[in-house]
Amino acid sequence: MLKRAKGSGRKICFSLVHQYIQHFNEKAGNKSAAIRRRSKIPGVVITQYTVSIPEGKSYPDFKRKLNPVHVQEGNSAVFKALVVGEPKPEVTWKRGRGSILDKEKCQTKYDESTGEYILEIHDVMGEDADTYKCIAVNEYGKALCSAVLHVTDMLTDPSDFRKLLRKTNINILDEKQTEKTKERHERYSDTLQRDYKGLETKDMHLMHMKMEEKRQQALKCQNGLGGPMDQWTNEDSEKKNGLVSGGGCLKDSENFTIPQLDFVVKLQEAVTEEKDTALFECVLTRPQPKITWMSKGNVLEDGEKYQISVSDHQMIHRLLIQDCSDQDKGVYSAVVGTASCDAALDVEADLEAAGKKKTGGAGMDLEEVVKQQQIKNQKETERILEAVKAKHDAEELTRRKTEELTRRKTDTFRKDGEIISLTGSVKYSGDDVNHSENDVKFSGSDVRDANDINILKSTLVALSPSKQQVKVNGGFGTEKSEVTEKNDAGNKLEEEKEHETQESADTCDDEELKTFDELNKIETTVTPKKKKYESLLNEDSEAEEVIGLATQPRRKRIGPLIEDAVVDPGVQFIWGFADINAIIGETAELTCKLSKEDCEGVWFRDGEKIITDDTFIISKDGAIHKLLIVKCQEEHSGKYRFEADNRKTEAVVNVKDPPRFDPEDLSAFTKPLRIKVGHNAVFKLNFLGFEPIKIKWYREGEELHDDASSTRIDKSTNHSRLLLSRCQRRDSGEIKIKLKNEHGTTEAITQLIVLDKPTTPLGPAEMTLSSATCIEFKWRPPKDDGGSPVINYIMERQQIGRNTWKKVGEIPGVPFYRDTNVDRGRKYCYRIRALTSEGVSEVLETEDLQAGILAFPSAPAPPKVVSAFDDCINISWTAPSDTGGSQILGYIVEKRKKGSNLWNGVNASIEPIKEKKCAVKDVVAGLEYEFRVSAVNLSGPGEFSNPCDFVFARDPKKPPGKVIGLKVTETSYNHFVLTWTKPKDKPDIEDEAKGYFVEIRNAQCLEWSRNFTITTTYTVKGLRAMDMYWVRVIATNDGGEGQTEDLPNYVLAMPPLVRPKFTNKKMKTFVVVRAGNTVRVTINFEASPPPDITWLKDNGPVPKRVTVSNSDGASQMLIPLSERSDTGIYSILVKNLAGQETFSTEVRVTDDPKPPGPVEIEENVPGTVQVTWQPSPDEKLDDRLHYTISKLDSTKHTWTTVADRLFNNKFTVCNIMPGREYHFRVYAKNDMGVSAPSESLTWAVGRKKEKLSLILPNREERDLRCAPDFTVPLKLHAAPKGYECHMSCAVTGNPKPRITWYLNHVSLNTNTNYYISNTCGVCSMLILNVGPKDVGKYTVTAENALGRSECSTMLSVRGKGCAWGHNYANCILSLKFKKLLLQSEIFLWGSKQLRPLFDSGFFAFGKCHAQKV
Repeated sequence: MLKRAKGSGRKICFSLVHQYIQHFNEKAGNKSAAIRRRSKIPGVVITQYTVSIPEGKSYPDFKRKLNPVHVQEGNSAVFKALVVGEPKPEVTWKRGRGSILDKEKCQTKYDESTGEYILEIHDVMGEDADTYKCIAVNEYGKALCSAVLHVTDMLTDPSDFRKLLRKTNINILDEKQTEKTKERHERYSDTLQRDYKGLETKDMHLMHMKMEEKRQQALKCQNGLGGPMDQWTNEDSEKKNGLVSGGGCLKDSENFTIPQLDFVVKLQEAVTEEKDTALFECVLTRPQPKITWMSKGNVLEDGEKYQISVSDHQMIHRLLIQDCSDQDKGVYSAVVGTASCDAALDVEADLEAAGKKKTGGAGMDLEEVVKQQQIKNQKETERILEAVKAKHDAEELTRRKTEELTRRKTDTFRKDGEIISLTGSVKYSGDDVNHSENDVKFSGSDVRDANDINILKSTLVALSPSKQQVKVNGGFGTEKSEVTEKNDAGNKLEEEKEHETQESADTCDDEELKTFDELNKIETTVTPKKKKYESLLNEDSEAEEVIGLATQPRRKRIGPLIEDAVVDPGVQFIWGFADINAIIGETAELTCKLSKEDCEGVWFRDGEKIITDDTFIISKDGAIHKLLIVKCQEEHSGKYRFEADNRKTEAVVNVKDPPRFDPEDLSAFTKPLRIKVGHNAVFKLNFLGFEPIKIKWYREGEELHDDASSTRIDKSTNHSRLLLSRCQRRDSGEIKIKLKNEHGTTEAITQLIVLDKPTTPLGPAEMTLSSATCIEFKWRPPKDDGGSPVINYIMERQQIGRNTWKKVGEIPGVPFYRDTNVDRGRKYCYRIRALTSEGVSEVLETEDLQAGILAFPSAPAPPKVVSAFDDCINISWTAPSDTGGSQILGYIVEKRKKGSNLWNGVNASIEPIKEKKCAVKDVVAGLEYEFRVSAVNLSGPGEFSNPCDFVFARDPKKPPGKVIGLKVTETSYNHFVLTWTKPKDKPDIEDEAKGYFVEIRNAQCLEWSRNFTITTTYTVKGLRAMDMYWVRVIATNDGGEGQTEDLPNYVLAMPPLVRPKFTNKKMKTFVVVRAGNTVRVTINFEASPPPDITWLKDNGPVPKRVTVSNSDGASQMLIPLSERSDTGIYSILVKNLAGQETFSTEVRVTDDPKPPGPVEIEENVPGTVQVTWQPSPDEKLDDRLHYTISKLDSTKHTWTTVADRLFNNKFTVCNIMPGREYHFRVYAKNDMGVSAPSESLTWAVGRKKEKLSLILPNREERDLRCAPDFTVPLKLHAAPKGYECHMSCAVTGNPKPRITWYLNHVSLNTNTNYYISNTCGVCSMLILNVGPKDVGKYTVTAENALGRSECSTMLSVRGKGCAWGHNYANCILSLKFKKLLLQSEIFLWGSKQLRPLFDSGFFAFGKCHAQKV
């Protein structure tokens, strides 16, 4: 049973059922099954011959419906059909009544420009009104479409038109249907008479009446004329015909479920940017070649805007939207069958600004999903096939047992032409009749009209002489009727008719019938007798106007439902006959193909069996059966039929006698005829054919007529002759004879060639080469060579300035000449004549042609090295841009070793190299060479080119291996950096890499872009933010490219994740701004990906007057004109995928405060006063406003601050001295500044004055003068040679003594080699470069008016020592002395820093003591 959705008109896809049918047919030995297909064009009937169609092939179909034609008598009617199919179908036209035999009246054409098949009916008459069918057939199926031709009478009497107006649509319909019913009545009568010759006339009459009434009832229902069938509802009709609501499944013992189409992967929401693309993807549960894409209620078609694609396995469907805009926003849906899914598309102007990422597609590996679904489908298919096979085997076993039992119980006998009793079940299959249990059972698989079943059932009941049960199982239900006697057959039929009329059901639509036909191929079998009537019904139902509706009697089923067995549908025709036209005397062939090779058939002509003889040859090649008719004659025309296993195919063979030519005469006629000018041309051709024959002659497509002056045509019954007198050259061309009779048309074509002398060669002459030694030029051949080829050209030459012409001679018939006997710079003129076998043409005179001067070619480009080996280097080059006005004769190649100045020629001889390549073999392996090339023309060799790069003479290198450690070290939105390690060298396997190719491919693109680098790092720039890229690197060298190294994952064009971090070194947490000024807070940060930035004021959104500007790495908050209300805590929140960071700053908008109110002073406690004042008006507006109190004492002249940061309005001042006057000032302060002061009145406390007395002590005068004295003497010194030596001592004396230094009693004060100083009593001397001359006794004297003192020491010089130790020691001593004298304290010179110096011998003493001055 077929399940169908209630109230739905959509047909369920049975592609999976067809697979089951094909598998079952293959198991049963049947390779084909006829399947009804539904066309998109209404009124088109499609029959598919094979279940599976190869990829790229298709059954025929019509692209548009045939339109009915209304035409008046005498005019032409045209039907046009547009057919598609692969391979290209063969199209034929047929009539509903009769055949199209008059080819003159009914002409079929094919318009190649439009692809239309055309049927033209000329001079239409009333009898031409009919239904015309267009049939398209190829090896995979057949398509049929029909249209009606309406012919209007040519009426001239107005009364006739009034009569026409009285006719109603119902009357017209009744007339048409009466004609169709009459035609069917005649065909059914013929069929029944052949099959049931023993039936009585009365029974036949009852059968015909029954059929006619059923047809009339169906026609009235179809045309809306009312009737009992209108009372039924669709629901009742579905139940009656075995259709129930729900999913599609076959009612069977196994309940084989047909899976509904659904989505495994549904559409996902997509986000894209304007001017970019958007992608939607989905995966189906089963293959489907096409689904419906919709948006905003409209169906989307494949084009430039929307690109719809399907994968090879037809399970992945994609929709790519190009150039997205704001109008493309919305919901997009994918619909297949009853399933659908949808997703939204969002289009943003800037994804980065919106904080969104581009999304689209399914976001998963769809191919993997498809593989899993295919495995699941395969398992389900295998399960169902196993169940079908098991059921079939069980039923086959049951059937065999039943037949065996039936044969044992058969007791049916025929006596005196009557059936006595039935004790067995009757099942029609072929010509065998089996009897069992008093039942007669009809099994059918392609039931189109249930009325016909009822008619046949009733007819057999009426014809039966005894009681019996007739059981019909045609897929529409189970029916039973009882008949008592033969004499009561008529009454029974009448009662059955009334009962069926009352309970007639609504008609099934075409889709239900077609679907039911396909399912019946699995479930039921059809008897041969019933097939004959169904074939007649199906033939009529193919036409559009024929109604193929079925009504079903509502009968109660008696007993349990018996399941129908699945049996082999039998032999079928893969292709059948087609009407052919044969020619008398030739061979005709009829060919058909069956679905089985082991089936024999019988041939018939006009009902008579055909056997093999000299005229008819019957052959069989596998499943193909052929009939050859040798040397057809008129008596061989007729209807030919081939029958096999109760299947048949028919065709009409028409033997015609069209005009035909004698083969020998035709062969001679088709040879071209050559004559000279002025001669006559005669053409004669014999023919035969059915008379009369129309003869026409044509020349170049123009018909010839008798003309006494030049043309004469003779015609007879078997030949025709054409005479063309005094032919001229213009008479040359195609001559055609065309013969036509009522059987066909033929024609023959030949050529007439009239010979004449050639015309003048065509100019102007074109000079191709001009040099100092030759002139080359060419011209064009004569436009008309006179029918004969040009043999030679006759040349003459004249040098400009002379009056004579010189004969050059004849040259071959090529329009080209090279004159080498010229003088440099002179001009020449030439005359040219064409020579043929018919004569010489007129002369062609050239313009003045000048011989050239010496002009050398330019230098070619540097040569390129093609390949290099140990013993050979191959190079190539290009021709020079300037040839010097003459042809390049060749090239000269030279080579030079690296490090040498000598160029050696490569050419083996003096002859230049013709080709632009050369193999240099005179090389030494391992050395480097460079090459240069010079071009040679008629003037000589030109300049040499620049040399090429040096190349080693060695065998080619091996390609390098894979790069190692390919990785991404840096990424950003527009670039990323790749690094890798060069591949390892493997001798004789992989050589060193000389460079690298970096290939990048966007994930949405299939093409790779290549870049070259010689380093092991590369920066890929120009990326699109947030896009995915695949990267691979290929190492290369002179030996070629190595293996590809791919990154395992794609690279996302974005920086690495970085948690937001503020980069300002000194960010202010408190900002004070004067009211009216601009507030600007700038925060610098770093984060990746770009973060979302939010500014808050006091944990709420910032006011609208606040402007926030964001950029890469910075954000700024701006208040153009600040107000006091803008005071608050402003916070910035920086957040991305890696985390978030926040920072707050307090902004205080204020102004200079106003001064406080009046100041009052009150004394409550002696010695203290309380200062009070009125608050400043700004105190309420500024919570940070405070006060400062200053005091002025009458004894002082400066104001001193008494108190600061007072937040109240009073303060107690202490230490108030009596007798003094005090002034107080109060200031208001805030973050912006200080207000003007508020001053108090003068405050004073009186006191008694006492007399002041002062006693001064006595002063004594002292003499501070003294004689000089050395407080720190000189020390012994031992200095290394070549180093500095510093001596110092301390001396006192008043007045200041004069210091003099002596070496061995010689004064040193004037010696510039010694640096002497006296600072604050510290006398020092510095010897810059100690030498042997500096060894001796050093004495320093101090002398003033009160006396003289001296101090001595010794200096010894040693070998070279540690310079830095000596200098360090001297510096330490100097610093110690200075510090000693300035601070007048005693220091110990035995410090740890000087201990190493003392131990090394730089000091001649162990410890040094300084005395206090």
